[in-house]
Amino acid sequence: MYIALWIMNISIGSPYEAVIKRIIEKGYAGNQTEVIRQAILAYERMLEDEELMLVHRAVTVEVSEIETKKTPSFSFDEIKKILKS
Repeated sequence: MYIALWIMNISIGSPYEAVIKRIIEKGYAGNQTEVIRQAILAYERMLEDEELMLVHRAVTVEVSEIETKKTPSFSFDEIKKILKS
């Protein structure tokens, strides 16, 4: 069995260390590692939300263009014919 351990020592600077200390003092996390883990997961969720928002915005634009006939639309049968040729 192989277990990979990835240990990092990081220096993030005084302002961030103060924020981490306040988060721990407020009881949101028990230690520095928990704060960093929670922050990484929150950042990942934020990025996923932003990606979803961008996809939704692009789909909205595309649907609008199809509805206003700026972009042609094709039926499923038309697409199958195009792909066969």
